[in-house]
Amino acid sequence: MFNLPREDQVRLRSAIDSMEIDPRGGDMEKMEGEVNAWRRRVGAYRIFFEIYEKERIVHLFKIKRRTSKTY
Repeated sequence: MFNLPREDQVRLRSAIDSMEIDPRGGDMEKMEGEVNAWRRRVGAYRIFFEIYEKERIVHLFKIKRRTSKTY
């Protein structure tokens, strides 16, 4: 998984795996100005995703390390 420290890889993988069971779990917030975009905080990283309830799909579209510009 990417070029991340091993500990961060484990935390992110665990968070992503848990989203299969409960996509609304964890520290998540709806993205402002977006219809169906959410972000989940995992340590210093943010997982950005969309939830399609009817199709039972969680679409991850970005994982980004939090900086002063990432909020």
